Amino acid sequence: MIAHFKKFSIHYSITGKGKCIVLLHGFLLNIDIWSDLIPLLSIKNKIIAIDLPGHGKSDCVEEICTMELMADIVNFILVENNLITASLIGHSMGGYVSLAFLEKYRSKVNNLVLLNSSTEEDSIERKKTRESALKVVSTNKTIFIKKGIRSLFPQKKYLVYKDLIELLTEDSLKLSKKAIIASINGMRLRRDRTKILKLFNGKKYIISGIEDPIIPFSDAIKVAINSDAELIKVDSGHMSVTENKDEIIEVMKRIGFI
Repeated sequence: MIAHFKKFSIHYSITGKGKCIVLLHGFLLNIDIWSDLIPLLSIKNKIIAIDLPGHGKSDCVEEICTMELMADIVNFILVENNLITASLIGHSMGGYVSLAFLEKYRSKVNNLVLLNSSTEEDSIERKKTRESALKVVSTNKTIFIKKGIRSLFPQKKYLVYKDLIELLTEDSLKLSKKAIIASINGMRLRRDRTKILKLFNGKKYIISGIEDPIIPFSDAIKVAINSDAELIKVDSGHMSVTENKDEIIEVMKRIGFI
């Protein structure tokens, strides 16, 4: 389906009936990462999976795509479908968007799941890394994407996930430089929202891969403690939903979504 946010097209899918769960993917990815999970989640829930701006089949909305702007787009889609509340599952950048949504539309959030994500803002070192990334994207988008997708997986498992890495890379190469730069800037400028999650009274979970090369498990432990969220560890890197889908399915059962 297509939602028209201002003059821009935002692509999303909607499946099933019941309480609403919104799925938000990570940077360079799209709704296809949820393809194995949606049929199971939609048995007893209404599932909305959104291609975030500039990703998948969605238009790039602004030169800097802030987490707040993406949260507004999520809300726009909920309103379009006459949905009052929803639970959110946000992977990586999608988790940052989920937290921005929680801050702006708290009364609309039932439960929140951060999947391979964090409440914290970028460290000074991480911001410098993003600034370097902006330069690489501007000069050679292909190199940036190939390295970026590989970096989502533990180095020792590159061969294990060779086909998946190639598939994700092929999809990501379709993204425009403008869209990639807009999201990098949005992530670089985001605020720490640990207190926002801490104050949230709904059920809140942080699912972390023990081999996550992007958001280390040790960081997830700290965030879970500081936000009073339940920490669930899985045997994976940063792409838990595709690396270890069986364990993620079991987690979704434990949470009560399946």
